[in-house]
Amino acid sequence: MVEQESSNTPNEDFLNQLKRTKFWDAMDICNWEGFWFEPGLVKSALTFQKTFEAQSDDVVLASTIKTGTTWLKALCLCILEKNSDTNNNVDILEKECPQFQVPTIESLMYVTKPSPDVYSQPSPRLFHTHLPFSVLPESIKKSNCKIVYIARNPKDTLVSLWHFFNTIFRPDQEPYPLEKAVENFCNGVQQYGPFYEHVLQYYLESRKRPEKILFLKYEDLQRDPRGEVKKLASFLGKNMGEKEVDKVLWRCSLERLKNLEVNKNGSVLHAVPNSSYFRLGVVGDWKNYLTPEMEDRINETTSLKLDGFGLHFDASN
Repeated sequence: MVEQESSNTPNEDFLNQLKRTKFWDAMDICNWEGFWFEPGLVKSALTFQKTFEAQSDDVVLASTIKTGTTWLKALCLCILEKNSDTNNNVDILEKECPQFQVPTIESLMYVTKPSPDVYSQPSPRLFHTHLPFSVLPESIKKSNCKIVYIARNPKDTLVSLWHFFNTIFRPDQEPYPLEKAVENFCNGVQQYGPFYEHVLQYYLESRKRPEKILFLKYEDLQRDPRGEVKKLASFLGKNMGEKEVDKVLWRCSLERLKNLEVNKNGSVLHAVPNSSYFRLGVVGDWKNYLTPEMEDRINETTSLKLDGFGLHFDASN
């Protein structure tokens, strides 16, 4: 069990020593261990890092922001049938938003209503983090628990992020200039950024320990949903037939999730409406927004950061 306030919680002096800037002229972020976080997240991340004890059958979902996190949470909930009463045909996805069912550990301090204690839930425990691999608790790195990471091509990630934060920061204003958002993204100055280093950390670890870390791409899930869900289920120790896979995909489809009442109303995190997690969910939406110059800027950064490591995103997507 992790307590939010303890001797492991950093004091204000520590936080004040960290380099700071503004994200989109709207949110203070500070640089901790090479990544940018809202200061409150550093407090909870450090507590999580120093006190969490992983169990061998834990399942840790990981991602940077706007890469398919909600879809991954829903898929894993259904595959593991977490908290669902299958005998009475109660679908957990109809009861609460996936963001509530699989809370992001370092964001628990910002939830809008009491949530179940994720640390004392029945095995296998299922939870999520946006933290980079380098700052995860040592017990997660060293135990036999499994990590599932989802990545998405950088251009769609950026456009999804742009829509998401405009909803939160500028609901009644003109959108934040997209060219500035592109520069922030390429320079890595954003919540949980830099994007490339975040993705690369998990990718390289998955190459070293494929039995521990499953690295998924959002585009592959869209292109071959049955094959990727079977792979995900197998990694989680579940063998699923075609009908079971089809049922999971139907239950977790964007169209269905988007139209469930629990996702159309309310919020899990303060100032973040549940509906903001369900927009388009398509591949290639960036083509409707990025100019050729913006596309080139992101492609050049992607090549600079990822070439030579064996990690590729289709530039046409």
